Amino acid sequence: MKRWTKLGCVTLPLLFVALSCTGTVLLAAAGSQTGAASSAGIDAAAAGIPQRMLAAYLTGASQISTHVPGCKGMRWQILAGIARVESDHASGRTVAEGGDISPPITGPRLDGSGAGGNTTAIRDTDGGRWDGDSEYERAVGPFQFLPETFRAYGKDGNGDGATNPHNADDAAASAAVYLCGKGRDLTDREQLRAAIHTYNRSWAYVDDVLSGIQRYDALGASPQVPSGSVGAVIQAALAQQGVPYSWGGGNANGRSTGICCSPNGQDGRTVNGFDCSGLTLYAYAQAGIRLPRTAAAQAGVGRRIPASEGPGLLQPGDLVFYGYNPSDDSTIHHVAIYLGDGLMINAPRPGKPVRIDPVNALPDYAGGARLL
Repeated sequence: MKRWTKLGCVTLPLLFVALSCTGTVLLAAAGSQTGAASSAGIDAAAAGIPQRMLAAYLTGASQISTHVPGCKGMRWQILAGIARVESDHASGRTVAEGGDISPPITGPRLDGSGAGGNTTAIRDTDGGRWDGDSEYERAVGPFQFLPETFRAYGKDGNGDGATNPHNADDAAASAAVYLCGKGRDLTDREQLRAAIHTYNRSWAYVDDVLSGIQRYDALGASPQVPSGSVGAVIQAALAQQGVPYSWGGGNANGRSTGICCSPNGQDGRTVNGFDCSGLTLYAYAQAGIRLPRTAAAQAGVGRRIPASEGPGLLQPGDLVFYGYNPSDDSTIHHVAIYLGDGLMINAPRPGKPVRIDPVNALPDYAGGARLL
């Protein structure tokens, strides 16, 4: 700064055992999806934003109510506006599914020489941990935090237990916290301008960021997190974005290792994460609701929303089901949590982390269930 038989989720035809989320048919269907950005109903190509970075902005904006409850108006477009100017959305770098960026992004050496516009020397504060320079500071990550500032505002955006400015989710969540301050109302243009100005004390910079925000505003809105129990469920699930899929993984206490083995051979015992019903079980536990372990069993809880009524009746927090025969709950193989605006938070399948997807990401919608 200038800062994823049935087992948990899967029912395989002719074989009923009990624990995951994607059989062979679904692997082919889901394999055509492009990830959280396109799944969020936003044209990432038109926005000029890599899909994994857009997912990070969605994640960061969705978590702000946890970190700064008094903040209003934080949305992905604001984060995208900052990151466009700071790093062109991590241009030229590789962003892993878990959010780690390589090679790391570091700015010019802030030694007062004038490089990068810096004329004031800023001595090292992190021992070179994040910027590779043990003598002077360098801005780090896609949001270009100074190491000292990141230590003050850094958040674990992907829930992996570490806080790293070179991780897209962590950096986006941290930038959201920094911009919100003690509780700004970012729906107010002047407060938004003031927030951007604290990021870089240049009004030309503010105007540049605002121009990007205005462009992104035309491309779509991030899912809104309700308050109360529904909000607790959604927030708990959203906070798991980037967590690996583990066949049979997840319980009421959070991510866990699973069992062996998924149709494509994943041994869940080696992966600490969630399968689809493990994720829903965990999220609902945060609102005091104990769900059964498998997707098919979860369809028997709460008020059932038949597939024949279509997904238009879903409300945020509802469970969303997928089955080989939409009128027969025993064939349900997958479950997710509806966010609103045609989106769901989803543990898709082995090899793909928890992410935001469109409800039509799978072809066999089998209705929903309302528990709250």
